[in-house]
Amino acid sequence: MSFTLSACSPSNTSNSASTQTANQSQTSIGVVVHIGYQKAATILNSLKAKKDLEKALAGAVVTWTEFPAGPPMLEAMNAGSIDFGYTGESPPIFAQAGGTPLLYVAYDPWSPKAEAIIVPKNSPIKNVAELKGKRVAFAKGSNTNFLVVKALEKAGLKYSDIKPAFLAPPDARPAFEGNNVEAWAIWDPYLAAAEAATGGRILTDGTGLAPNRGYYLAAKSFVEKQPNALKTVLEQVKKTSDWAQKNPTEVAKFLSPELGIDAAVLEIAEKRREYGVLPLTEEVIAGQQQVADAFYKIKLLPKQINVKEIVWKDR
Repeated sequence: MSFTLSACSPSNTSNSASTQTANQSQTSIGVVVHIGYQKAATILNSLKAKKDLEKALAGAVVTWTEFPAGPPMLEAMNAGSIDFGYTGESPPIFAQAGGTPLLYVAYDPWSPKAEAIIVPKNSPIKNVAELKGKRVAFAKGSNTNFLVVKALEKAGLKYSDIKPAFLAPPDARPAFEGNNVEAWAIWDPYLAAAEAATGGRILTDGTGLAPNRGYYLAAKSFVEKQPNALKTVLEQVKKTSDWAQKNPTEVAKFLSPELGIDAAVLEIAEKRREYGVLPLTEEVIAGQQQVADAFYKIKLLPKQINVKEIVWKDR
């Protein structure tokens, strides 16, 4: 009893916390963690700015590399230059098919309303079925690539019925504004920005078509060699996610100079998305498998894959 009471005393609690911190610092010494992020990725961008990860991984070196989209980030992971990153639902599917040694370590609910297919405000196109034979811009292998596939399917069209224009957001925006494409499939906050600046009209968002989840991914070698560092990364990502969920106005103000988008527009995007750093459930894995199967069916994916094979078992 004396030992138990002593262990719960304030002084020992403090000593225990100090020992834990010292041990964590000791295990972090010499560790290098390479994080890949996108400007529009709220959580990792915020975590980078707040420097909370560097504090939590005292003794480690944390590097940050910016990417325009998910596919090139996962190419970098395949090359061994990125340990951890976040993308939409499609990039990891193509990466797995290409042999990239990566693992799903958590997911973010995001929101089906945070992506959409839009047309210019004066466009005569009134519904997805009228996209037949039209040029539609989207990033190849992105979450909106899947949205296009499912939207066309619901409208009774084939993927081959449209003319895909594979463009990343910075290139798709001027193409859309210059009427070089008839429609654009895009995600927030670029979606909110396009709506505000151009009056772009939504033909459909992801509701009932695509869950539009986001995924936290890690290089297999990083998971195997630095499991404690990975857990610390996920802990800090969750803390930042919890903060962002409660502070959409602050998040918008922070991202505004980074993205060159008005804070009021960014706040709209923040309020129509969901947050979370959650373990992958059977339902989520099955949903991701449906995305993979859809891409294989239309021959965008070179071979069938089993998503479950690369889900981190310790999460």
